[in-house]
Amino acid sequence: MKKYIKFPVLVVLAILISAGCKKFLAVDPPYTQDAENFFQTPEDYEKALTGAYDLLQASFISLWIGEIASDNSIAGGESVNDSQGLHQIDLMSQGGVNNELRNVLRWNYAGITRANYILEFKDNINFNGKDRIIAEARFLRAYYYFELVKFFGDLPLIIDKRIGIEEARTIPRSPKSEIYAQIEEDLIYASSILSTVASQKGRATKGAALSLLGKAYLYQNKYTEAAAAFDQVIAGGSYSLFADYTTLFAVSNEGNSETVFDIEYSGLEGGGYGCLVCLEGNAAPGFHGIRQYNGPIYGDGNSYNLPTQALYDAFSPIDPRRDATILDIDAFISAQANPESITYAIGAGGHTGYYNNKYIKRQGELGLPDNDLTSPVNYKVIRYADVLLMAAEAHYQNGNTSYAQQLINQIRSRAGIPGISLSSINDIYKERRYELSGEGHRFFDLVRTGQAATYIVGFQSGKNELFPIPQVEIDLTGGNWSQNPGY
Repeated sequence: MKKYIKFPVLVVLAILISAGCKKFLAVDPPYTQDAENFFQTPEDYEKALTGAYDLLQASFISLWIGEIASDNSIAGGESVNDSQGLHQIDLMSQGGVNNELRNVLRWNYAGITRANYILEFKDNINFNGKDRIIAEARFLRAYYYFELVKFFGDLPLIIDKRIGIEEARTIPRSPKSEIYAQIEEDLIYASSILSTVASQKGRATKGAALSLLGKAYLYQNKYTEAAAAFDQVIAGGSYSLFADYTTLFAVSNEGNSETVFDIEYSGLEGGGYGCLVCLEGNAAPGFHGIRQYNGPIYGDGNSYNLPTQALYDAFSPIDPRRDATILDIDAFISAQANPESITYAIGAGGHTGYYNNKYIKRQGELGLPDNDLTSPVNYKVIRYADVLLMAAEAHYQNGNTSYAQQLINQIRSRAGIPGISLSSINDIYKERRYELSGEGHRFFDLVRTGQAATYIVGFQSGKNELFPIPQVEIDLTGGNWSQNPGY
């Protein structure tokens, strides 16, 4: 994360002693710090909080799966055997052996563990500002649990403590209702403490906590509670729609008025494919880039997460969000002054002719080598347009159609297209697709609104609403965890 440092949870510094000198054998190590005695200063809490934020970097995988599992995009890539797990998800053929899904489980639980570590020792010392640190830790725990529950449903709920291997083997999967209840509790607490202004760029705020709380309510069809949370965000006046949708995702416009919560990435540290969770840069733009591209504006990449023809055709031709969201590569090349000099390659993993234009490698936004993995482009987890859309949905479900229509037309007005009269909830669902495609929300929107079987080829109702628990994790618990239905 930009301006943040990585922090190991357990630090033990060993001392080298000489076996030939008895006096050295009697000397305790001059510095030994472990998990039990770490939290001694305010700086220790800040370092641990940085470590809890660090796992947010892995959210690029949620972006991929949220699009590839839906009707918005295909997996793409070099071949169908390249990142095979994404191709399985694309075809709805995923099972218990899937590296991408295992990463989702492991990385988010790692984030929960780091947040729990802070909360376990929250009473070690008192100092000014500790309440803010605790609130941010609870926001992060809620975020990581929300990611897990929307992917897997019931899961072990671990709060305010670390666990050993033996205990891990005995903890059952908690009902998702209990996980959501903990998410709500954490976010209500966080929103009561956090300021409307971030303590540091990329940190959680009151608006971020309320927005995520409203989203958690919406996923449970708690429309009254969701509307109330979103209304607080709107009434707070801290956010507004950024004027130019076409440049909304540019690095040069980071931190604009529409940003409710984003994940900070840096292009100043190199990285490798051996540890994607270790990256300080955003891997998504490079993976989404145009394979072996040689031309202006864009950079070459790996041609993953390719938008479909169906998504392109869903937009009105007069809607500028279409071209801001989807790059039609052949149309782009034809419009250049020297199209004959521009080349690119097609991967064997599939080709649609389209690329994700929101998160794509551009020549002016390259990180250090390997720059496929080190993009400085931030991931927008929640932006104000999403808040307005979710508020519109909640209010419509509560019978407040006129206000829902007003919120929808704010978004359409920003895009420069005529407003609409809402005739059904489907108008709001469609607007979510126009506004948010390419950002990782589509699959989960289709599932929670009961539309997935209609739009996703191969989707089996009663099964594919959830992803399978990775079999290796089930095995590690000695079979204590059951598999999700249908897998």
